Amino acid sequence: MVIIFGENNSRVLGILKSGYRNVPGLVGGFPGPFNQIDAKLLLQKQAKSEEEEEEGRKKRMKKISVILMGCGGVGRQLLQHIVSCRSLHAKMGVQLRVIGVSDSKSLLVPIDVLKEELDDDLLSEVCSIKSAGSALTTLGALQKGECRVFNGSELSRWETEKIAQLLGKSTGLVVVDCSASSETVEILMKAVDLGCCAVLANKKPLTSTLEHYDKLVLDPRRIRHESTVGAGLPVIASMNRIISSGDPVHSIVGSLSGTLGYVMSELEDGRPLSEVVRAAKTLGYTEPDPRDDLSGMDVARKALILARLLGKRIIMDSIKIESLYPEEMRPGVMTVDDFLQNGIAKLDQNIEERVKKASSNGCVLRYVCMIEGSSVQVGIREVPKDSPLGRLRGSDNIVEIRSRCYKEQPLVIQGAGAGNDTTAAGVLADIIDMQDLFP
Repeated sequence: MVIIFGENNSRVLGILKSGYRNVPGLVGGFPGPFNQIDAKLLLQKQAKSEEEEEEGRKKRMKKISVILMGCGGVGRQLLQHIVSCRSLHAKMGVQLRVIGVSDSKSLLVPIDVLKEELDDDLLSEVCSIKSAGSALTTLGALQKGECRVFNGSELSRWETEKIAQLLGKSTGLVVVDCSASSETVEILMKAVDLGCCAVLANKKPLTSTLEHYDKLVLDPRRIRHESTVGAGLPVIASMNRIISSGDPVHSIVGSLSGTLGYVMSELEDGRPLSEVVRAAKTLGYTEPDPRDDLSGMDVARKALILARLLGKRIIMDSIKIESLYPEEMRPGVMTVDDFLQNGIAKLDQNIEERVKKASSNGCVLRYVCMIEGSSVQVGIREVPKDSPLGRLRGSDNIVEIRSRCYKEQPLVIQGAGAGNDTTAAGVLADIIDMQDLFP
């Protein structure tokens, strides 16, 4: 019998029966004569040691409880990321316990949120049924008694706040908002007040009233919202580093809409606006109603978040917003089909003239947000062709930050600024970034 040892004879790697003693290339040996009983005892001792080591590792692992609000594209992608990153997070000493998932109508939780969690198979099933447009109440696990569901928005909200009260100042809890609702702000404020953490991809709570905003960011350590502005791009993190270093920010200029970035760059090639918007909708770049993008409201919300981060006490009405369509073509007055078939074509000539004018000045058109001093504006601007903004193509986002340290050459952050995968990755990174706040 040959016992194969690891480095310094500290670990038994395996046992070979007699007859393999002189196998070429066999590494290791044994320090003395061993019989079969010795070998078994040694292996048993090693197995016990490994079990104790694994048990100790689990006890040392930080357990972060998570409730997810919103099962749309970003929410489902986040759940998939959490499941696929289990081994990575284990190496980091972190375990994410998903103890609640809600959509606009229901909240799904385990039987005992203190001791149990929604397992990975159940999370995968949640993603499948929500992708198919079905309700959480159709989950097979409900019939097996493995979890509970609370129906109705008010009951879901009440139960979420109850869980926040139970875990907020004990084990800790992260409430994640991947919805597109303005109604989650009340839950988030309550959760933060109870000592919970909040991670947002949803822009609406941070662009609500100043009173709501102040309550949400009262303890900056407990809130992360990187994905509200540039999906996974480190815009918020970079600004926080600049601000905390005492470097005053003079201006911010950014192309923060993948949809409008695509539209503006396609206009350079001489294509009419109507054709570009229809193509963008076909490619899935726009909302079902492209006017949701063309209104500039999404960019305005991002600009408001950045402005408030700089300490500006402003509301949405303070921002000058340029819409790409007139009031007579707004939703409620003109249908989506009518807008795409007839209305938008009436805007082609004006945009074409602006494109030509910009080109004669050595510039191109970009839809940007501009923050400088007390002014916050959102709309189409001419920018030099050879500038970072002018070279931008496709649906990428870009932000230029000028400060005392970045005066001559701005800090430029560029990359994919849209998409469920990228946005969900940014949310997950924000959750992991909070691990030091958990016992």
